[in-house]
Amino acid sequence: MSDTPIRWGILGTGGIASVFTEDLLSLPGHRVVGVGSRTEATAAGFAERHGIARAHGSYADLAADAEVDVVYVATPHPMHYEPARLCLEGGRAVLVEKPFTTSAADAEALAALARDRGLFAMEGMWTRFSPLVRRLGELVADGAVGEVSAVYADFSIAPAYDPASRLWSAELGGGALLDLGCYPLSFTWPLLGPPDTVQATAAPAPTGVDANTGILLGYRSGAVALLHCGLTGDSPHAATVVGSKGRIEVAGPFYRPVSMTLYRSGAEPETMTAELAGHGYTYQAEEVARCLRAGLTESPLLPLAESVEVMRVIDRVRERLAPA
Repeated sequence: MSDTPIRWGILGTGGIASVFTEDLLSLPGHRVVGVGSRTEATAAGFAERHGIARAHGSYADLAADAEVDVVYVATPHPMHYEPARLCLEGGRAVLVEKPFTTSAADAEALAALARDRGLFAMEGMWTRFSPLVRRLGELVADGAVGEVSAVYADFSIAPAYDPASRLWSAELGGGALLDLGCYPLSFTWPLLGPPDTVQATAAPAPTGVDANTGILLGYRSGAVALLHCGLTGDSPHAATVVGSKGRIEVAGPFYRPVSMTLYRSGAEPETMTAELAGHGYTYQAEEVARCLRAGLTESPLLPLAESVEVMRVIDRVRERLAPA
């Protein structure tokens, strides 16, 4: 596979599928060869718009397409597990849009299936592959800010209330936590690892999904992470990593940053910038390609165990938000 293009299938035809496909088409060594939808008409329309050769009128047909190396699963949150399972059982590697699933149990099941079949699988948490986020991890690992004592990150938006939309509908996996909260959680993970304590509070929307959620993670080291996600107001979307010798401020949006500044006592602030390629999804696509060409079944940058553990924390947060 090292000398041949990575052949992608796109499962789903919504906005995120289009954006990711545009980024794929800009990359050398990548080809989009098929798309699958629940209807032939929808798949054909997407294929025509993006110049894709084969349109499949079912997810199962895409999963069975032997010309596809890896499938990007771009369906709404509650529809991640079943299509990803179909693809793995059909012999296709998968990149599953975040969140990996809607529960830790489903995440564990997908991870186990991928390992059992010897197939590559990864969560499409694009933030983890963004150049400055990776640079931040390197700085922290090298001791640039000393021992990390706190991480702050928030991601809140202000969409119009529409109980039928995916953001507000419980049936569609709505709520701030699943759609937005997974970002600050995943951002924190490489810096502090799994938390020892989880506390949370939230204000519910009329549909019952969480509309404004605060999360406090505690660690035996004494470190804390204060994370916020919401659908009730547009926040700065910034993040800060505080350590014993300094701090790093990541300018918003922290989930696809183009600027961050390192502050250390007795030194001038150091600002680092990056110009992102495409929409910013190219980096996770390149990691998938790197792993496939190397014969890896998981990415060392975002192993399946981490995606499962993040979902466990999300489950724990939801338990604390459930009505008494």
